[in-house]
Parts: sequence; C-alpha cells; structure tokens
Amino acid sequence: MARFTDKVVLVTGGNSGMGRATAERLAAEGAAVVIGARRKDIGDEVVAGIRAGGGRAVFVPADVTVEEDCARLVETAVTEFGRLDGAFNNVGGMNAFGPVPDIAATDWHADLEANLTSVFYGLKYQIPALQAAGGGAVVNNASNLGVTGTPTVAAYVAAKHGVVGLTRAAALENATAGIRVNALVTGGVDTPLFAQTMGATPEGRAQVEGMLPVGRLAQPDEIAAFVAFLLSDESRFITAGALAIDGGITAQ
Repeated sequence: MARFTDKVVLVTGGNSGMGRATAERLAAEGAAVVIGARRKDIGDEVVAGIRAGGGRAVFVPADVTVEEDCARLVETAVTEFGRLDGAFNNVGGMNAFGPVPDIAATDWHADLEANLTSVFYGLKYQIPALQAAGGGAVVNNASNLGVTGTPTVAAYVAAKHGVVGLTRAAALENATAGIRVNALVTGGVDTPLFAQTMGATPEGRAQVEGMLPVGRLAQPDEIAAFVAFLLSDESRFITAGALAIDGGITAQ
C-alpha cells in the first residue's frame, strides 16, 4: 500500500514502542516522517533504518513538555518536506503513584505535563500547519485509562481523560476545515517501557495479560496499523472519537 505518498506525518515518541512502529509503518507506506523524541542516538538509528528501506525521515531532538520544541517539530516538517498532513501525539508516562492524598504536587504536575500539556502544545502548532495544507488528521494516544479509572495512578488517569476531552474539542473546532482529531484508547501493549515496568517480571506480565479478555498483549505493529488507518483518507468520516484497540479491557 502507498496510502501516504506525498504526505508528511509527525510522530512524537518515535524512538521506540508504538511510536517507532508507527513511524516505520507510515514511512513504508510512502510518508515523509518527522520523528520527535529525546534521545538522538536512538532517533538517528530509527531514521537510518527507514532511509535504508527507501523511506524519508528526519529526527528532531525534542521534549514535548517544552512548547518551543513542539513548535520546532512542526517547523521542521514544513521546512524539510514542505507541509504537514498528519500527526501522532504518542508521548506519555507515569510519575505519580499512590493514593491521592499521598501524591506530591510536583509529581501531579509532571504527569499532566507529560501526558496532557504535551498534546496541547502539539495541537497548538500542528493545527495551523494542517490548515495551511488543506486538511489532515491527528491521533492522540489517550490509553485505556483515558476512559476508565484505576487506583494509585490518579494523575495519569486525570491527564489521559483530559486528552480525550481535548481531542473532542479540537475535532469539533476543526471539523469543517477538513481536520480530523481522534484519541487512541490503547491497553496492554508489549513495548520496551512495559518491559521495564509492569512486564519486568514474568509475574507482572502474567498479571497484565490476565486482565485482558483476549489473554495477550498487543504488539506495537498492531497499534501502528490502526494509527495508520486513522491518519489515512480511509477513515475520513471518523473524528472526535475515543477509539479502543485494547484487547477488550474497557468493555469490562
């Protein structure tokens, strides 16, 4: 398939996991990909792999909790490739753990910055570029905890719920401009981050798999395939959604 020929797409957190799989998938389908992440060594490796396969890609060192970095990602897309047609706002992480009364204010704000404010910064600069290109699509990674709750990670849950609300507001604001914005509801994905946290032990991995009705974790390429669909013209009637690819966990 070549659904993204002549298209330019920005992927944050494109160094590993879902972001890397998505960047590689989009490039394989013809997109020029702008990858934003913190570690330049890994970013250069991802770009080299894409280029070796005949794709187009550029890496931009970026911390998406910094507004200027988010602006520079969009500027790079326009400068290097002439336009922006889509974006996958994928970065996230957890800093605050424990019951609400025990959460430090600094950890609360860190979770909001990493998971919600970063998406706001992304949309703030992506939307004008998409408007200038005549339309496009954005996918924001909200996680299954953007539509459900769980104890001891309240800041993350609140931030991801915020991503869903922000997604819907931005989608409605831009519906007549040909810009679609959707939230991705993921759950139980076998990423390097998962392997370092919940999946660091066989017991932890088994616990998460046991929570998923399908009985297994998703692979990053499965998420990438869904993101590519949502960014493509094949999903042109889908906007303002919180769309699950979560092994059925949010149905319980």
